Amino acid sequence: MSIAFDNSFARLGEPFSVPQRPDPVRAPVLIRVNAALAEELGIDPHWLQSDDGVATLAGNALPEGATPVAAAYAGHQFGQFNPQLGDGRAILLGEVIDLHGRRRDIQLKGSGRTPWSRGGDGRSPLGPVIREYLVSEAMHALGVPTTRALAAVTSGEPVFRSGAEPGAVFTRVAASHIRIGSFEYFAARQDHAALQRLLDYTLNRHYPQLLPAENPALALLEAVIGALAALVARWQLLGFVHGVMNTDNMLLSGETVDYGPCAFMESYDPATVFSSIDHQGRYAYANQPAIAQWNLARLAEALLPLLDADSDRAIALAKGALDAFPSRFSGARSNGLAAKLGLASLTSAQDVQLGEDFLAALQADAADFTLAFRLLADEAHPAGAGTGAGALLAPGTALLEWLPRWKQRLEREGGEPAARQQRMFAVSPAFIARNHLVQRAIEQGEDGDFSFFHRMAKRLAGPTSFDVNDTDLALPAQPQERVYQTFCGT
Repeated sequence: MSIAFDNSFARLGEPFSVPQRPDPVRAPVLIRVNAALAEELGIDPHWLQSDDGVATLAGNALPEGATPVAAAYAGHQFGQFNPQLGDGRAILLGEVIDLHGRRRDIQLKGSGRTPWSRGGDGRSPLGPVIREYLVSEAMHALGVPTTRALAAVTSGEPVFRSGAEPGAVFTRVAASHIRIGSFEYFAARQDHAALQRLLDYTLNRHYPQLLPAENPALALLEAVIGALAALVARWQLLGFVHGVMNTDNMLLSGETVDYGPCAFMESYDPATVFSSIDHQGRYAYANQPAIAQWNLARLAEALLPLLDADSDRAIALAKGALDAFPSRFSGARSNGLAAKLGLASLTSAQDVQLGEDFLAALQADAADFTLAFRLLADEAHPAGAGTGAGALLAPGTALLEWLPRWKQRLEREGGEPAARQQRMFAVSPAFIARNHLVQRAIEQGEDGDFSFFHRMAKRLAGPTSFDVNDTDLALPAQPQERVYQTFCGT
């Protein structure tokens, strides 16, 4: 079996990347192949499950046409600039053109040391591989732009972190792995020629419609601002907390990347933080929009030499673009919240207040964020709800006081209740990758039992269709099940 690689990023050569073969692992065993995604990429999923396919997924063999490289990039990590990060435990095998004509990266994570490993082992424990597989595919099923999980294998070797843990290799698919930090890398070195080449490459790959723009650098900045504003709004509407919103984890394609210390919020609290290393709450749920804008400002700084030869003019152009972020974000969030409330829009001051009061009621009641929206979907047309997921939430005092106002607003909205309910179901999942369930899948997987992992993967592929047989997967964690911290795995 050969994979039809077309490796445009590798052809850029140094200094954008360096050739790097994966390090073989001792005894790879397949955990799961995402058959639907494999077919979309034009790869035979049955071959991926064969001995040769598993060897490829583990990094023990290279398929014909692969040009493995480790990419260079920099990044601001928790606000501090590191001029040289790069792929320290990931290797880009190559790119394919999928069945829809889209160029996609195929990358191995946990595939061994690279020149940017900074003393690390370049490996991944099993836990982060399970987490990224489940959460990235859950996000895809929820309609959020995201990197994807093609496969996961165990390595047959221990990885040492706080102690010995089973190792694994994860195969990730992305529109590309070009990051804000990719531009920062060359800007920090004042390598304007490389910066221009990276700009041209990124436009050609992700925003070809902008190539004729009078100012291509400004056009790219504005496009990425719009993409990331919409992305973070989607995160907020699902209660998703990224955990490490460093500039090296923000892709110019607008896809979510790096599912290390991430989690979905259960009880609504804007101050929610999960990452074990986010001691100051920099990347708390409520801070994500402001952090996204801060990260975009770092991209703007990197692009200044390409925006205009006159530095004052370049700064003015960058500032004008960045000033649009709050309205882009609030517009996307408002439209999404309106849909989850069953309304066409939140344009009036009264409607805006209705939406904010709903969130305030959830916070006052410590209500489950996901099930609260599902309760609204059930209540929008009780005759069609049956025993829906909303019945799993017992509304508290604040929410009970708010509900009559919302129902009166629905009456003024008009429309067919059954159709409204179906629209609300479509944007209000019954199932999310709840942290305690992901942790259960990890712990059982570490003991060699992947049955619960497979059950979750199957269920999360259809998150908006409630099935009473999977009620346990829709329930919030009990006090003894709560997982308050998540970890990167590095």
